[in-house]
Amino acid sequence: MSSTAHAAFRRLFNEIGTVDFVGIEERVAKYGTRSIKKAAKVQGLKLAASMIDLTTLEGKDTPGKVASLCQKAMSPHEGLDVPQVAAVCVYPAMVKHARRALGEDTAIRIASVATAFPSGQAPLKTRLAEVKAAVEDGADEIDMVINRGAFLSGEFQLVQDEVAAVVEACGEATLKVILEVSELETYDNIRAASFLSMRVLRPNDFIKTSTGKTSLNATLGNNQVMLEAIRDFYLDTGIPISMKPAGGIRTAKQALTFLIAVKETLGDEWLNNTRYRFGASSLLNDVLRQLEKEKTGAYQAPYYFSEAAESY
Repeated sequence: MSSTAHAAFRRLFNEIGTVDFVGIEERVAKYGTRSIKKAAKVQGLKLAASMIDLTTLEGKDTPGKVASLCQKAMSPHEGLDVPQVAAVCVYPAMVKHARRALGEDTAIRIASVATAFPSGQAPLKTRLAEVKAAVEDGADEIDMVINRGAFLSGEFQLVQDEVAAVVEACGEATLKVILEVSELETYDNIRAASFLSMRVLRPNDFIKTSTGKTSLNATLGNNQVMLEAIRDFYLDTGIPISMKPAGGIRTAKQALTFLIAVKETLGDEWLNNTRYRFGASSLLNDVLRQLEKEKTGAYQAPYYFSEAAESY
């Protein structure tokens, strides 16, 4: 790191504070000891289902695959009293097909990854054009990636200017800013990137952990760092920012533990799909499996439930 970048990080850390690594690890370890049983478990599972962004992000995506995903989003499983998911998430080229499959009269949102996802390595003009095209085709939400190279070089104004430009390009669409935590390397950097993003976001825009395309995605630790950044920012400004952990959350038990973290850090006001999402599609079938177990007393085989896209 250059001396200029080092000085920029030092100034930012002096403003926002640094992260107690040991404290974070000790706190998230305790979340796994909480016990949720019976009616409370069913309530938590249904809440988790309602927070899922059901996702397909593959080069071989087709309109038919997207239509199937949308059907799963609207009707996760017959015979179970389970809510629809929060959103379907697709590449920009698939937005119009998702809109056709879902129709206009739906609470399910259409999210689209943009800004040269997952690398973000394209000229800003190109990234903004992709955002505008996705919104014009019917996207309700845009998931963008920050310029990690600029961030790690200490070019914080550039990072913020680019996020602000995407906010403008989104119009009325909700923005989710992906930090790509595995490339930020430290909890201090994750907190710093969270604050830089939140300072130019609107109420109920999101910060998001990961693209799901790197080796490390959402963990309880980096989720906690971001939740505490949201809390501290809210206490300072009164602006509520939403949160989306993405990648690696595959089981209902994991999802419930993440929800415990939300409740104990941010409170009940964040326990809804306007303020919290899961970027994980394979999670849905495990939630359904657990709900079926609570209903019948027996586990069904995984193939009992229709397949969704791979998680990211």
